[in-house]
Amino acid sequence: MVQVPTIKLNNGIEMPQLGFGVFQVPDLSECEQAVTNALQVGYRLIDTATAYRNETAVGRAIQKSGISRDDLFITSKLWVSDFTYQRAKQGIDASLTRLGLDYLDLYLLHQPYGDTMGAWRALEEAQQAGKIRAIGVSNFYADQLKNLELTMTTPPAVNQIEVNPWYQQSTEVAFNQSEGVRVEAWAPFAEGKHDIFKDPTLAEIAGSHQKTTGQVILRWLLQRGITVIPKSVHRERMIENIAVFDFELTPDEMTTITSLDRRESQFFDHRDPVTIEQIFGSSLRQLKEDN
Repeated sequence: MVQVPTIKLNNGIEMPQLGFGVFQVPDLSECEQAVTNALQVGYRLIDTATAYRNETAVGRAIQKSGISRDDLFITSKLWVSDFTYQRAKQGIDASLTRLGLDYLDLYLLHQPYGDTMGAWRALEEAQQAGKIRAIGVSNFYADQLKNLELTMTTPPAVNQIEVNPWYQQSTEVAFNQSEGVRVEAWAPFAEGKHDIFKDPTLAEIAGSHQKTTGQVILRWLLQRGITVIPKSVHRERMIENIAVFDFELTPDEMTTITSLDRRESQFFDHRDPVTIEQIFGSSLRQLKEDN
């Protein structure tokens, strides 16, 4: 079984360099089986979120795994419908209850909208109380991150953002790293867009290492100092995705992959007012459903 190396976050907590994500696995039985398989294969970082609506399934898989809690690194995220101080406190407890855990290793603000400062204060207090070991953000741009750092007491340990060969975010990645904030890549494969798995440049590099295109993408991210959380419901792909610590890309290969950058999100612009309104709209619908 592959042993995934760890890195040290800015508060001293050890975090695996590669983990397993469960975004877009809403079917609870499928999600539970996927996490069970991932844990058996060797993943120890599991990434979920309130908005994914599968924390309960993740928790069931953890409980049944027999793996010591100390050996796991569990991440979840607070959705914008809970971005006030009081609702964030309730949201943290709700995540813990659904997961069946006494504490989370990492808890993130999922989007940079609404009362992020009030929600962050709740995260800080939960960390002080031992409910969360490290706190961070997701989808924050450099100015939003800096505003949070200047306003609040505890700096984010992690910023989870979209990073893949089509959208490399070199400036954002460099800024986060200069601030001591660990970048964690979501959508490392761009969900297969623009036939990323068939790209001839990536395929050529993969062939030279007897690896797959997906493995080359993950290795490229790791060598940029980025934590990565690929998702798959297929056990064989899980095994493939974790087998990326036995080879290294050359400096020339890293530079070649840099040339593939399309410099545009493969999903949506987090600064687009329409997108922001849609996210808030979905959060309000979720809030009504929950109540």
